Amino acid sequence: MFGCFGGVMVALKYVIVGVVVVVVVAAALVLLPTLHQAPVQYVGSPSGYEAFVPNGQTVNYNGQTDPVGNLILNNGNTIHDVVWNGQYASTIINNHNQIDQLNSQFVGQTDPVNNQQYVNLQDLYAIEGPAPIKLETINGQTYYVIEANKINPGDIAGFYTYDKWVSNFVAAMNKQGTIPARLPGNSPVFQWTNTTGTVAYQTLQYKSLIGSIGGGYVLELPNGTIIPYGVTTSPISTSFNNFIVPQQVYNASS
Repeated sequence: MFGCFGGVMVALKYVIVGVVVVVVVAAALVLLPTLHQAPVQYVGSPSGYEAFVPNGQTVNYNGQTDPVGNLILNNGNTIHDVVWNGQYASTIINNHNQIDQLNSQFVGQTDPVNNQQYVNLQDLYAIEGPAPIKLETINGQTYYVIEANKINPGDIAGFYTYDKWVSNFVAAMNKQGTIPARLPGNSPVFQWTNTTGTVAYQTLQYKSLIGSIGGGYVLELPNGTIIPYGVTTSPISTSFNNFIVPQQVYNASS
């Protein structure tokens, strides 16, 4: 017979003597791995992109305030209750707060170019290659902690897009044939009376108000779909140059 102790299965042997039941625990407690001793594991693909998506919450971990969110893997799977610990933790918190403040200012207002309502934008932090994570218990809750100091700084970059398109954005980054491009200032995309047109123009507005982010870019998928996005100036890396400073200009008819 098997029982569960601290999330670890252990064999239990029951010896009945008269009416007395003796329980023998076959696994010694010293052999049970604790969450704080859990080894770092790498999740994702060596040739793909994973993305940490902060949700605005923070936790104190080893004396540092860290952002909490989800980790979207290159295959589309999502790991919840994820903490980003190490390099760029405070930067991610600041970036998210800035975008959240702009959302509070813009959402509910009307885009003057296409006359549509502004929408919530969301920041995300792409990792080129697998992400190092481990299980930890923080304030009584189990989290997956990204050990960011184990990631090459050149393999991290920040982006933002419509919050409902974040998973699609990560999928597009990982899709062969996706082309990053920039929108010219007179692009008819800004006049499209749909969410695509709104987000494209909204990233330009956010760019003009916050010097730490840029906007006016799109990912063009092989089927012709485009996903507008912006970038953060930190974290940033030249290995993401094709996304950060696209060489191609997206031209579209109205």
